[in-house]
Amino acid sequence: MLYSLARPLLFSLAPERAHELTLSLLKSSYKIGMMRQAVPAKPVTCMGIEFPNPVGLAAGLDKNGAYIDALASQGFGFIEIGTITPKPQAGNPEPRLFRLPAAKAIINRMGFNNDGVDQLIENVKAAKFKGVLGINIGKNAATPVENAVDDYLICLNKVYNYASYITVNISSPNTKNLRSLQSGDALTELLETLKKRQLELAEENQHYVPLVLKVAPDLEPEDIQFIANQLLEFKIDGLIVTNTTLSREGVENLKHGDEAGGLSGAPVFVKSTACLAAFAKVLEGKIPLIGVGGILSGEDAVAKKNAGAALVQIYSGLIYTGPKLIKDCVDAL
Repeated sequence: MLYSLARPLLFSLAPERAHELTLSLLKSSYKIGMMRQAVPAKPVTCMGIEFPNPVGLAAGLDKNGAYIDALASQGFGFIEIGTITPKPQAGNPEPRLFRLPAAKAIINRMGFNNDGVDQLIENVKAAKFKGVLGINIGKNAATPVENAVDDYLICLNKVYNYASYITVNISSPNTKNLRSLQSGDALTELLETLKKRQLELAEENQHYVPLVLKVAPDLEPEDIQFIANQLLEFKIDGLIVTNTTLSREGVENLKHGDEAGGLSGAPVFVKSTACLAAFAKVLEGKIPLIGVGGILSGEDAVAKKNAGAALVQIYSGLIYTGPKLIKDCVDAL
């Protein structure tokens, strides 16, 4: 109810300013014991981890892990922070975030703006949260794509002891050539290298942290088959389906509909869910899937589960629906 009252004010502000203000207010409210949300337990075991419930926060909302405790107070079964890069970077020039309310959609071209992996680790260490924490890793924009694996290794090494699972993000459309890592020898080299290092870290630290890949919805059937084969070959622990889309279907004639960047929210739901179902069919339950993309109701979360998801994540739906969406999804599931 509070969010429905606050939304008109927030939507009167520039999207990035509203984002920052919302997180700041949530953190302040958390500190004084307000605006917490009780969500029923619905434990799910996935990747060897027990999740309190199957509804998580997708990466992107809290890039630096600065709001973990406040976000966890809303009832998420797990929190994913990032995308983080080895060095701090400003991201793309503003404006870079656009609301399309008529379509319940968002277009962003943020470009992995973040304070760097070292600051994220300090924030994680300062948090009281003891639940399931995913850390999403990427490459710096200045790093040539042929050297991308070096950036992923830096992040993997640094976050390993602070993450419940680690997500390898190769599917953002807002870092030049990043999506080329989803295909051919580039994907093979990346997964082979990261898997080898993951196993070394597991032995060195005496505990195993699952490695997850996050892919785009803009994949052809042959891409899905190739990625699935690579996941199985290198024993990757999970797959997040999907990131934002480059498609503009459903927003063609809307204000900001032609802005560059990734489209999220309601218009990506059908495309991302079809991609999820395609991976589920090819993988035959051998690797757990996390469904994300266009969830704006409990029914949408159920559709992701029916398409093959063991867990779901939300982000853009929170902007339009508020924290009530978390409880609605858990209840529906």
